[in-house]
Amino acid sequence: MEVPGLAHNITSPLSPCEGMIKDLSLDSIQLCERDGSKSQDGSMEELPVPQNIKISNITCDSFKICWDMEARSKERITHYFIDLNKKENKNSNKFKHKDVPTKLVAKAVPLPMTVRGHWFLSPRTEYTVAVQTASKQTDGDYAVSEWSEIIEFCTADYSTVHLNQLLEKAEVIAGRMLRFSVFYRNQNKEYFDHAREAQENRMLPSVKDNSGSHGSPISGKLEGIVFSCNTEFNTGKPPQDSPYGRLRFEVRADALFNPDTNLYFGDFYCMYTAYHYVILVLAPKGSRGDDFCKQRLPALDIGNNRFLTCKQDDDGGLVFHHAQDVILEVIYTEPVDLALGTVAEISGHQLMSLSTVNAKKDPSCKTCNISVGR
Repeated sequence: MEVPGLAHNITSPLSPCEGMIKDLSLDSIQLCERDGSKSQDGSMEELPVPQNIKISNITCDSFKICWDMEARSKERITHYFIDLNKKENKNSNKFKHKDVPTKLVAKAVPLPMTVRGHWFLSPRTEYTVAVQTASKQTDGDYAVSEWSEIIEFCTADYSTVHLNQLLEKAEVIAGRMLRFSVFYRNQNKEYFDHAREAQENRMLPSVKDNSGSHGSPISGKLEGIVFSCNTEFNTGKPPQDSPYGRLRFEVRADALFNPDTNLYFGDFYCMYTAYHYVILVLAPKGSRGDDFCKQRLPALDIGNNRFLTCKQDDDGGLVFHHAQDVILEVIYTEPVDLALGTVAEISGHQLMSLSTVNAKKDPSCKTCNISVGR
């Protein structure tokens, strides 16, 4: 493997992007320093500067890049230097490999070329990229062009392929199924007063926050109402403590979950604790939320999955079960009338420290992370 003269300190034995380009002879992409070195004969000006850079085929951990070049000295180009940097902003993923450099060098190949690497690309993250052309000299040094203009782009959400990987990992620890009969939602008094007075006695969907995996396609996009359904093992009833408020709305499970409802897997994460959370979405068939989820999330069989089931018993009634060993956050995509259930005060405590509002996923957890950007 060739390592450019401007990166003598790089000792990585394998390229993270090796073999990533179909039918192209890209032998390696290595890390390099941002500054190029001019050859002794001052030939930097002879190499064409990349122009009109175009980014396409963007995923959560890869993209294709191409550009135009003048014909002069084009045959001398042996390598491309790519300067890839995260565009820092207040919403940047602060947990993503901040100390890993993202300056790359690739052997010159036909364009477009694919750049792929989960260890330096995060989902839903803005990046800047610039390119240099380079010619390796007989002494191992490089003649380089000027840097191109800087282009900005944003990586994509997890695809259903990535979500299915998360789903499989969540299934491993879901545990046995426990029976339940109600969904519940805790909030403060002001929330329920507002629902009665300003929303025609209804709880209305709101946009999901940014809790969970950084690449989740539902964060900041899906509208819904978050419910819980976990029960205490010894009582079979909802716990009396809650992070979200002392008032609890309870509704019969069949009001939200029945054969006319589709069920989707949304996410799997933890928050630097032993607890793991699974986000599920309940969407009435044909609803706006259902259409959103069909395009982005893995669908689950409501009668046969490891997290939340609805089955018909021998008497024709519906029976419901939830996974014991994960905490379920169930998003219902439609308005819910308070008249369908009851609102009462819990007898336990409001445990604010257990709130998952905008909670960041632990990127080091081997149980709930996959080999793409976190």
